[in-house]
Amino acid sequence: MKKSYVTEEHITVENVSVSKKVRIPRIGTGIYLDLRDRLPIYWADWKDSLDYRVIPSLIATYFENLLPAIAFAQDMFDRTDNSYGVNEILLSSAMAGIIFGILSGQPLCIVGVTGPITIFNYTVYEIIKPLKINYFGFMFWISIWAMVLHLIIAIMNVVAFLQYVTTFPCDIFGLFINIIYIQKGIQILTNQFNDDTSSNPLASGFANVTVALLMFIFGFTFKQARKFPILTERIRCFISDYSTALSVLFWSAFIHFGGDISNVHFSKLPITKSFIPTANNGSRDRSTWLAYESIMVGNVFLALPFGIILTILFYFDHNVSSLMAQNAKYKLTKPSAFHWDFFLLGITTGISGVLGLPAPNGLIPQAPLHTESLLVYGSSGNVIKCVEQRFTNTVQGILMLATMARPFLICLGQIPQAVLSGLFFIMGFEGLMGNAIISRIVWIFTDSNTKADSKLSYLSYKKIALFVSFSMIGFTAEFAITNTKGAIGFPIVLLLTVIFTFVFPMIFTEEELDALNPSVAQKFTIKNLLLETLSNNKEIDNDEDILAATDTAHDNIVRTTAYEQ
Repeated sequence: MKKSYVTEEHITVENVSVSKKVRIPRIGTGIYLDLRDRLPIYWADWKDSLDYRVIPSLIATYFENLLPAIAFAQDMFDRTDNSYGVNEILLSSAMAGIIFGILSGQPLCIVGVTGPITIFNYTVYEIIKPLKINYFGFMFWISIWAMVLHLIIAIMNVVAFLQYVTTFPCDIFGLFINIIYIQKGIQILTNQFNDDTSSNPLASGFANVTVALLMFIFGFTFKQARKFPILTERIRCFISDYSTALSVLFWSAFIHFGGDISNVHFSKLPITKSFIPTANNGSRDRSTWLAYESIMVGNVFLALPFGIILTILFYFDHNVSSLMAQNAKYKLTKPSAFHWDFFLLGITTGISGVLGLPAPNGLIPQAPLHTESLLVYGSSGNVIKCVEQRFTNTVQGILMLATMARPFLICLGQIPQAVLSGLFFIMGFEGLMGNAIISRIVWIFTDSNTKADSKLSYLSYKKIALFVSFSMIGFTAEFAITNTKGAIGFPIVLLLTVIFTFVFPMIFTEEELDALNPSVAQKFTIKNLLLETLSNNKEIDNDEDILAATDTAHDNIVRTTAYEQ
């Protein structure tokens, strides 16, 4: 007898009734539902790429993914005795972009090398270095353990716990990432005052600070051009769309304009040879990208706890990135695929271990910025639609791979680090402008006579201040632990911010939580994470006509739900 799966609470087809009975979801149900939703519209994802919005989105996403990744590469290069470098970052980002662009269920989520995985990688190095364990051999087994755990979590429907993630931990994590970007920009400028290659480090330092601030002021201002009441709407949109790329190009060329600035040294982005591994410390064979090195059996199992920590990090980091890229305010209409995407993330994590790459995962703020770059606005400034497609993610991955070629590396090496610092400031402050925690802090200190009418206006001042205090405690904990030797425990802090939300019903009323801690995404987006969806995909033993009818009923309901959202 054939089997069919139904997700509705109650479907009646020709007097045949199928009623809801909640039970434990069957193994693989989440992945099955994700694929069932996404496969029918797969080719539409490519056809929908025939829209002008993909061009500025592609250019902006490429720069916003590429340049910060180079900075993280420098961090790992310095703190792992030259084990990782530019090529590892580029190859990891390229692999992630191409694989997730073509195969993922949510191609709007940009995947690459993040700050947290950078911290994880060099912290592991600092821990095992005194133990004389081969670094890449150890990282291989961390990645393999993490891959196995990813696959188990996806197949066993454990990704469904993501339904309990609200805006509270997402806002905290978003604030943390944005502050880290600003901190990283400051660190880059600080290093310019200690530049041994400059004859006058003080002059070089101040010159770099000036260029970075000019890059930030002009780049950030032009990024907001769509909101200005000047020029025409088309011109404002053009300026906003290409502000990032044009800012990078202009301020990279600015240092060559002549005059006294020619006498000042500007450090450039570090580059390496084309398409070869960076490690030159004997920790891996540089003649091949295969990075597996034999280690003792005991060390294989020592890698397991690290694999668990990496899995926790990716469970939160990647899925929250995906949630933020599918925020309800973007008005997306295509279904999500959290189970399938986490399964796919496990595969890329395993590949990273084999190739000796830092494992990629969902990026913040790049993922939501990518979605925002694909929004189509009406004349009144409201969002009409989002161009949901696979082209931009896939092609930016291909561009990452092309950047490993020598001509592109040489061009990359002409970008001053001051410009990179300015880009960090732009991305960090842009994220802060949209962060709910910052908005609530501003609201608290705003004159009561000038406060705009909003949900917060109807809430207790003390409750808002208390909620903001909880948010800042969570942010402080995340920021503090990354600046200690216990940085590898960062994923645990992330998890605690999620768990803490279960205490809120004892402190806040339902109305207060609706305003302060709503769901991140609309129900349409997280429907395959809900227990009632997963548990009611039960088998129906009946004839083929009934099976076909129930499938048709299911499709109609799904389409109706999407339309209503």
